[in-house]
Amino acid sequence: MNGYFLTDQGKVRNHNEDAGGVFKNDAGQILAVVADGMGGHRAGDVASELAISQLHKRWQETEALQSPDQSEQWVKESIQSVNLEIKDYADRHEDCYGMGTTVVVAVCTKQFFTVAHIGDSRCYMANSFGFKQLTEDHSLVNELVRSGQITEEQAEQHPRKNVLLKALGTEYDISADIHTLAFEPDDRLLLCTDGLTNKVRDDELSKLSEYEGDWSEFCQKFVDLANERGGEDNITLAVVHYDRTAEKEGAE
Repeated sequence: MNGYFLTDQGKVRNHNEDAGGVFKNDAGQILAVVADGMGGHRAGDVASELAISQLHKRWQETEALQSPDQSEQWVKESIQSVNLEIKDYADRHEDCYGMGTTVVVAVCTKQFFTVAHIGDSRCYMANSFGFKQLTEDHSLVNELVRSGQITEEQAEQHPRKNVLLKALGTEYDISADIHTLAFEPDDRLLLCTDGLTNKVRDDELSKLSEYEGDWSEFCQKFVDLANERGGEDNITLAVVHYDRTAEKEGAE
């Protein structure tokens, strides 16, 4: 398995409130994380960086996860712990009051992966069955679409498009949506913030399915595309590829 992470300030914002990374533990398992911070004067970057640094630290201390149940428990406990860290920090620092962050996490092993999220940062999967969005945005607009009050086309232009229904660090009791799927050679995952998905369509992102080149070039291409279309927001993405070639070489 290999992964790549890229974040970009965009063309309009004066600083980057996104954060993330792709990290390996001693067992070679991967943790991919993307976060999009918000709230207060420059507090969004504090929230997202806190989330990433704490999840990274916990991952470094984690031994091999052997089962989906174990993986889901790790994700659940880690997100709850990080949520409290961010909330406590915000409560102690007046300039950070009300800050929070989205988070999307993928724990990847050679048998399965566990994905979890809070907010509107997303995870997509490409495998032999095609390309699919795995997460449901925790946003006001998505809820209006789900309940049939507006169409997906109306959602694109909705004035409250950026309103989240929940975010990490904004309240003491919060739960992520968590589920686990099989992970097989040549499967790919894409984690990203709305700075990408607001500018690049799903049918364009579906090129994840057949891409065979350097993942750094893949990520840069989509960052450039989002910037070409305005770049009003920070743009962040992470890719995890269950590399079939590396798997074959390891079996020889």
